[in-house]
Amino acid sequence: MPRFSVIVPAFKVQAYLQESLDSVLTQSYPDLELIAVDDASPDACGSIIDEYAARDPRVTAVHLAHNLGLGPARNAGLARATGDYLVFLDGDDTLAPGALQAITDRLKATGSPDVLVYDYARTFWTGELVRNRLSHRLSEEGPASFRLADRPTLLGMLMVVWNKAYRREYVEREGFSFPPGFYEDTPWTYPALLAAESVAVLDRVCVHYRQRRTGSILTTSSRRHLDIFDQYDRVFGYLAGRPELERWRPAVHRRMAEHFCALYADPRRLPRGIRSEFFGRAAALLRRYRAPGGAGALPLSLSRTDRVRHTLMRLGTRRTYRLLSVLRSAALAAGRGCSALWRGLRETALRLHYRIQRLLPLRSELAVFSAYWHGGYACNPAAIEAKLRELAPRMRTAWICDPAHAATLPRETAALRPGSAAYWTALARATYLVTNVNFERSLVKRRGQILVQTQHGTPLKRVGLDLQDRPAATPTTDFAGLLRGADQWDYLLSANRHSTLVWEKAVPSSYTTLEYGYPRNDVFHRATQADVLDLRERLGIAPGTTAVLYAPTHRDYRRSRPDHLDFERVLRDLGPRFTLLVRTHLTYADSPEAGLDPHPRLIDVSSHPSVEELCLASDALVTDYSSLMFDYAALDRPIVIHADDWEAYEAARGTYFDLRSCPPGAIARTEDELVDIFATGHWQGSRSAQLRSAFRARFCSYDDGNAAERVVRRVFLGQSAAAPTPPIIPLEDRHPTPAAPAPTPTLTPVWP
Repeated sequence: MPRFSVIVPAFKVQAYLQESLDSVLTQSYPDLELIAVDDASPDACGSIIDEYAARDPRVTAVHLAHNLGLGPARNAGLARATGDYLVFLDGDDTLAPGALQAITDRLKATGSPDVLVYDYARTFWTGELVRNRLSHRLSEEGPASFRLADRPTLLGMLMVVWNKAYRREYVEREGFSFPPGFYEDTPWTYPALLAAESVAVLDRVCVHYRQRRTGSILTTSSRRHLDIFDQYDRVFGYLAGRPELERWRPAVHRRMAEHFCALYADPRRLPRGIRSEFFGRAAALLRRYRAPGGAGALPLSLSRTDRVRHTLMRLGTRRTYRLLSVLRSAALAAGRGCSALWRGLRETALRLHYRIQRLLPLRSELAVFSAYWHGGYACNPAAIEAKLRELAPRMRTAWICDPAHAATLPRETAALRPGSAAYWTALARATYLVTNVNFERSLVKRRGQILVQTQHGTPLKRVGLDLQDRPAATPTTDFAGLLRGADQWDYLLSANRHSTLVWEKAVPSSYTTLEYGYPRNDVFHRATQADVLDLRERLGIAPGTTAVLYAPTHRDYRRSRPDHLDFERVLRDLGPRFTLLVRTHLTYADSPEAGLDPHPRLIDVSSHPSVEELCLASDALVTDYSSLMFDYAALDRPIVIHADDWEAYEAARGTYFDLRSCPPGAIARTEDELVDIFATGHWQGSRSAQLRSAFRARFCSYDDGNAAERVVRRVFLGQSAAAPTPPIIPLEDRHPTPAAPAPTPTLTPVWP
């Protein structure tokens, strides 16, 4: 008996069905049966299902003689299910990677509940992924399992079948089945939640709910949307036969009213000719099933407008309802207009404020810093700011960041909210401006202001004007604007001669290049081994394990986040001595897919504020084409390159040299090769050390732990440009912070 029966009905979804079936069959948890039901689809759905059944014994193909609709198709799959739990998936939707493993782990942790509710994300045809806005209701805090009465807000979530796993014995005992018609989820989901003896939640995106541009029921204009009334008749009929559930009538009534109003407001679904009929039938149903008690067991606030709309629909006053809708739309439009007017006035006032501030004297002791597009205290600007306060305590510093990152700033550094009056004042009057990206395009650099561009990585991939022939990889086609920004730079910080040559060609201007190394890497020569051990403890790295930092870069040729390694498989093959620290690229930080499958030796460090701390805490780095490899090489610790798509990456973005010809360590082209490199010890062998040594000599010639001091003395303290101070320490005389010591092996005594 399999753990899961995954039931997938299919009708006119041939373009999406293979992806849907693959998302099930490639799950890391394989104990499942997949029951795919061809609902007499006129396209290739039936043959696709047969192909999958022929090559995978876990697939059961079911073919219906006539098109019966989504509900009966699910019933046909339900009749053949043998799994402990039932999971429903529509033929154009997909399971997220690792979903079934996360679900089974949560089922075990919560005592095998009747129903487990998990989260979903909408995936749009544009490629955008948006997580369910009510995901906070799936918090796993509190009792592991409960009755719906203990968490009634779950009834306020989307009432669909496919965001839940159902214990099959519970479904069979209750006799649940799907009715025909549209909105077939409604008379299944309400009873299943209300009657459950135990419910649990999983705060994880397990389903990607496809929002099709055309062909979806939700965008189809049809009389069949009137089926909604029969479905709610069935729900209230179920409640009438279960007196112990009668107390839920007010809550279900309110959800029904919300559903009716939402459907009536959607012009894509109801043809003009049936709108009057819909309103009348909705009013009749709302009156028929109305019960005293208001929202009853559903403690969710309703706006005054919603209460009025529900009441008007129940009373059948369609003209008044329409008038209210028109007035509400007009009020919203007026509000948007007022907001736009206010924004315009505010922006005009701020522009005037900025012009006035530029007429006032510069503040010679004020320096303004920023990093990563209004991010927190990080990278080269942070290292320079800290050293500036140390060497020139008279200086005042300010950091431009969104309020969410203000907590990362040192106490002595003022926070500047982007776009505020204080922000524009600082840009107008600070003598020093330091960033690793770019300031506002509207920045007017004054005579006497000094702008330091630190950059944030050694360029392997093409940058600046070198992207003119690669429009797919270019974040902007405004190359003239790019050069106007570079014309404001006084200094460009370079980590090595390679970077100097690249930037001078890719972003040519009259700035002065400072080949001083990267200040953010100074900590690699300043930290102690005690610091390393403290970092590992704070990150949760078990003592005695080898911590591997996995930090891939983004892909210009893909809109969505690239697939990760199969972390569970990698950790299983490497054994308990290894721990993975996984850092998702900043580009994908807000993706619902960013969450990783739970594993005791898999630590998600994507949100950790300091990548330098992660480098110090780790024993080795695995990356692909990320500039982090150049920084990590300064630590003189092992680096492994996982270049499984080099040709595609090179074709899309372009690189300045073939990394495969001069890598910083071993190269893996497949996941199998990557596992083998670590399993055999090749990652820390003599050949890897030789490659790393050559790489360090080429790219780490200035990273000696004193870069920030050289910048501060030259730029802020005005010391001589004849030679950098302090002088650069030769590579052979440097002593980077060592990794955590290996555990002392326990010797087993040999008795005579």
